Amino acid sequence: AFGHRRLSIIDVSSAGRQPMVSGDGRYVINYNGEVYNYSELRAELEGKGRRFRGTSDTEVIIEAISEWGVRDTVPRFIGMFAFALWDRQDRVLTLVRDRLGIKPLYWGLCGGSLLFGSELKALTAHPGWQPEVDRNALASFLRHGYIPGPHSIYNGVSKLQPGQMLTWRAGRGPEFSCYWDIRAVATAGLEDPVRMADGEAVEALEELLLDAVKRRMVADVPLGAFLSGGIDSSLVVSLMQAQSDHPVKTFSIGFHEQGFDEARFAKAVAAHLGTDHTELYLGPNHAIDLIPRLPEWFDEPFADSSQLPTALVSQLARRQVTVSLSGDGGDELFAGYEHYLLCDRTWARLALVPGPLRRGAAGLMASLPLNLTRAVGSLLPGELGRQLRRGRLQRLADSLRIASGDDFYRRIISHWQEPELIVPGAVEPKSRLWDEDVCAEIPNFIQRMQYRDAAQYLPDDLLTKVDRASMAFGLEARVPLLDHRVVELAWRLPFAMKVRDGKGKWALRQILGKYLPKALFERPKMGFGVPIHTWLRGPLRDWAEDLLAEGRLGEEGFFEPLPIRQCWREHLSGQANWAYLLWDILAFQAWHRHRMG
Repeated sequence: AFGHRRLSIIDVSSAGRQPMVSGDGRYVINYNGEVYNYSELRAELEGKGRRFRGTSDTEVIIEAISEWGVRDTVPRFIGMFAFALWDRQDRVLTLVRDRLGIKPLYWGLCGGSLLFGSELKALTAHPGWQPEVDRNALASFLRHGYIPGPHSIYNGVSKLQPGQMLTWRAGRGPEFSCYWDIRAVATAGLEDPVRMADGEAVEALEELLLDAVKRRMVADVPLGAFLSGGIDSSLVVSLMQAQSDHPVKTFSIGFHEQGFDEARFAKAVAAHLGTDHTELYLGPNHAIDLIPRLPEWFDEPFADSSQLPTALVSQLARRQVTVSLSGDGGDELFAGYEHYLLCDRTWARLALVPGPLRRGAAGLMASLPLNLTRAVGSLLPGELGRQLRRGRLQRLADSLRIASGDDFYRRIISHWQEPELIVPGAVEPKSRLWDEDVCAEIPNFIQRMQYRDAAQYLPDDLLTKVDRASMAFGLEARVPLLDHRVVELAWRLPFAMKVRDGKGKWALRQILGKYLPKALFERPKMGFGVPIHTWLRGPLRDWAEDLLAEGRLGEEGFFEPLPIRQCWREHLSGQANWAYLLWDILAFQAWHRHRMG
């Protein structure tokens, strides 16, 4: 059975409705996403005698498959997509997900049936499916704040991985094949780097980015862009405005709390480019209104708190447009995260100290009473004193125990360092972060971090966040920096075109400098952070206290209550900022409450 609820973008007429049957009657398709080179494919198919009823890209996809077969057709697509294809003749079902994992696709077995859908809630339509929480996946969630694929929160339900196809025939189990793999792309790019002067390479990248943006500006409905004021979104909007004959509609979210507000930078960028700009300032009242709806939108526990501004900017944009371009992907492709350089520098220094000496110092630090370290911190000036006063000697001790740069990276990005101690009976699945084989294939430490983030954090956190938040309001988000051609070129560019003079995104900065004064974008990176730590001590306190009640935690049995309650007390008292850890627990608790009705 195929079912579809359509967000009409290309060909809004009835000719684009789904499920759609091919002209020869052999194939039926259910499709979510956009294929941006459908016009070229359509012209080629028309040259082969194919005729079309409408103008949708869905029809081009199914007729292309009818002409060339699914395995030869999918690699020809430029776009984001997840689709199910039923072959009536051979009685074969094929599930396909796009290369970077921009669009979601879940699947699972229930008795002799294969269940699949863009959302987990779609699977509840099957009367035999009895979903049970996967405690192992829950442990992984506490480490990352999201559930890395192929796992989902439920036993027996998986995410189809980016660049994969699943084939199902009656009487046989699912068969997998991979038509595009970020690891293969990364290693191939490093083995065959572009051999151009810097200027030529920057021009080639700019030309490709212009094409990627232009393709994503095609729509039969109003279109705009998210603008945070950072390098990535500013570049996307600059390339849009350069190819538009009218002001591009741009949207941004701001915060009243100092240190979190980028809206003023976005406003300055919009003014320089001449966009039609709209902004909204986010406060705790907005969060209180949104929080009860998050479990319904995200389907799984999801604890990236920037889901709140992402949802609000999507809601803001949807009032005026149906499609919005986003700048996601630039940090992973062009080494934009500050923790890349931090990890690299820190490990280079730590590696100079012999391991036994580091471990001995760590043991000594860990044995010191917390009150004593805070008292010492009150007597010391500078950053060391501040860290000791905040009770962070334990973190320093943990950093001295690391065995490698990759181990340090895992610790830096982990929320709960030992999630198996928090989820009784769980055995945490080892994600790509523990794959040591990649060290030989990608020797450069920063490039390894880029690869790991592109393979896991990007699809399972960032793209999940943007897709669920935007689609909740009927808004389609497009990500031109993740055009697979851009990804492949990025991995072929020399490392110095990404990191230079102690900064990442060198090539993107060169391109953006053609459109904006450097003063508008050459500043410390802020990210899309949310002042959750303050809100939890204030307007969100009662909501959190209810979900973190010791009796509730003990009765439900998913978590060990004592360490969670300790974190909560220390956070409320101001002794420590445990917002990341607490938000993980709160996200699961809110999701579980919603699930239980």
